[in-house]
Amino acid sequence: MAKTVIEIKKNSNENNSSILRRFSRRIQESGIIRKVKGSRYNLRKESKLKMKKSALKKMDRRKEIEKLKKLGKMVAK
Repeated sequence: MAKTVIEIKKNSNENNSSILRRFSRRIQESGIIRKVKGSRYNLRKESKLKMKKSALKKMDRRKEIEKLKKLGKMVAK
C-alpha cells in the first residue's frame, strides 16, 4: 500500500479542536480509512505450488480410503 502523507498546519487564530476537525475531514476525503477497512480481512491467494501439493495429498488420501474399503477395513458411507 502506498504511503499517503496528510499534513495540516495550524493557523494563527485556530484552536486545537478545529485543527483536529480539519485533519479528520482531510483523512475521510482521502479515503485511507475506507481502503484499510476494506482490505482488513482479505486473504492472499495460495501459491500454485501449495495448491498442487494439497491436491496431491487429497488424491493420495482418497486412493488410500478406496483401498481400505475394498479390503473391508473401512466401512463405506
